[in-house]
Amino acid sequence: MPTLQHGIHANLTQILHQLLQVFLVGLTIGMTRTVVPGLAETEFGLGGQQFFLLTTFVVVFGAVKSVMNLFAGRFSDRFGRKRVLIAGWIAALPIPFLLLYAPNWGWVVAATALLGINQGLCWSMTLNSKLDMTHLNQKGLVNGLNEFSGYAAVALAGVVTAWLVDVYGARLGLFLSGTTVIVLGLVLAVLVVKETRPWALAHVKETPPNLPLSGEGQETDHSLRSSPDKGRLGGVSSPSLGQAFLYASWQNRNLLALNQAGLVEKFTDALVWIILPVWFVSQNLTLVQASSIIGVYALVWGASQLITGPASDRFGRKPLIVGGMWLCGIGVLLLVLTESVWLWTLEAGLIGFGMAMLYPTLGAAVADVSPPAQRSTLLGVYRFWRDFGYAVGALSMGLLAQWAQGLDLTFWLVGVAMLLSGAWVALTFNKE
Repeated sequence: MPTLQHGIHANLTQILHQLLQVFLVGLTIGMTRTVVPGLAETEFGLGGQQFFLLTTFVVVFGAVKSVMNLFAGRFSDRFGRKRVLIAGWIAALPIPFLLLYAPNWGWVVAATALLGINQGLCWSMTLNSKLDMTHLNQKGLVNGLNEFSGYAAVALAGVVTAWLVDVYGARLGLFLSGTTVIVLGLVLAVLVVKETRPWALAHVKETPPNLPLSGEGQETDHSLRSSPDKGRLGGVSSPSLGQAFLYASWQNRNLLALNQAGLVEKFTDALVWIILPVWFVSQNLTLVQASSIIGVYALVWGASQLITGPASDRFGRKPLIVGGMWLCGIGVLLLVLTESVWLWTLEAGLIGFGMAMLYPTLGAAVADVSPPAQRSTLLGVYRFWRDFGYAVGALSMGLLAQWAQGLDLTFWLVGVAMLLSGAWVALTFNKE
């Protein structure tokens, strides 16, 4: 067996395959982001003041995806990245059929639950696999490439699906695009994607066995070490999932700061996904105009990560995380304070750039403080909290909008939360 080599150049073909995989994963979720909120009113009568019911599909999506993220890393360490990736695509196969034949909103919620499984398993594996194959000092670049590919697809999917919906109608348009993308993703995952866990094990051999999980200098990781004869991976003790979850969620202040930031930043994306299309229509914009503005957000987010990911490797994680959180918070508040399409478009781009600053950098920062033997597990804990933010944010916005019988207060909730979360990172994160 040839010696495994790390680095983007040495594994370029497989990294390109993984970038195509995350592109297809991005297409899968992107197809639903503007069409499903539209279906809520036109097909299922959830318009008017039924704000809480409108948010249910994102609450379910976030809850399911967060749990899948938590277990995806652990499963991939035990069963391999490729098997988890394939399982994620299989879970997505019924989604187009559920949306095509849905007699009520409950079927749409069920489809988004399956979408959460798909996104949690597949998106996680595409990133883990690329981290496995590349050098440890390329984490920011890898995160940037991964998120660029995924979110460029989210933006593109909105445009393509809007065209298909215009030609074939919402249900058939979603069915045609969804079936094509999901089947292609599954076939390519089976036929061309390689298992990358051997590269992760090779990383372990290059890493001192007593590397602290905290990344906080003198702090040790005794709370995460199991007995020497149990759960060993590449010569390094492997903690249980419960130990890793407790450690990352509470005991380690760096990981706690990163996890809360990941959770809160999803408030912004949930606002864009659920609230913004409805709010723009209430401001007398057409669905096409609303989709175009939201597309600017996703496109700037995706493209800018090609810059911000490598920049975090060079200049450090903390400035980009804090700056991105604050930029998003300011942009969200400006949306509700302005009244022109031109300004809304500019603000959408501002929020997208803020997301580009913080999004790949948060994942890279978690990887910084995670030794390779437990990296997938600790990244899984981070992704659990990050995508649980969809559920917390959507539920909070739905309840607030229902109580206020309007949407404006949801912007203030999200904007202030982003500013405070960024301040938390600024004050407590010290891995610079």
